[in-house]
This record gives sequence, structure tokens and C-alpha cells, in this order.
Amino acid sequence: MARKKMTVYVDEDLLRAAKVYAARKDLRDSDVFETALRKYLGLDLFESVWERNGELDPDDATVLAYDELNAARRERRRRSR
Repeated sequence: MARKKMTVYVDEDLLRAAKVYAARKDLRDSDVFETALRKYLGLDLFESVWERNGELDPDDATVLAYDELNAARRERRRRSR
């Protein structure tokens, strides 16, 4: 997927921590933010479901991934109450 440049404003301490983490893991800063966003949005679930069920039909895999995503969102809402 193509990448697109964007500008965001974040807390200085958060930015510093992300840069330190990226440097320690030999990553780009953008990799840290992309990974964090994917996890926060639940998109990492799609990837893990696909890896576990690579032999599934793509349509079935999509349904399964959405089911997992919705379950994770319900769990997150339940925990935040």
C-alpha cells in the first residue's frame, strides 16, 4: 500500500519516547506510529487472522477478520466501563 505524508501534533514527551523506541529497535519513526495506529484501530487483527488462516477463501477470511475486530472492540468497550 502506498504511503502518504502527513503532519500531526503530538505531546513532546510522546514524540521523544517514540523516537527513542525507534532508535533502540532500529526502526523509522513512522514505523512506530504506523504500528501504534494499526493496533489502536484493530487493524493488526486482520493480519493475525490472515496468517493463522492463510488457506481460507478471501471472502471467508474477511468475514472472520471483521468478526475478530468487532469482538475486540466489544471487549475494549467492556473494559473501559
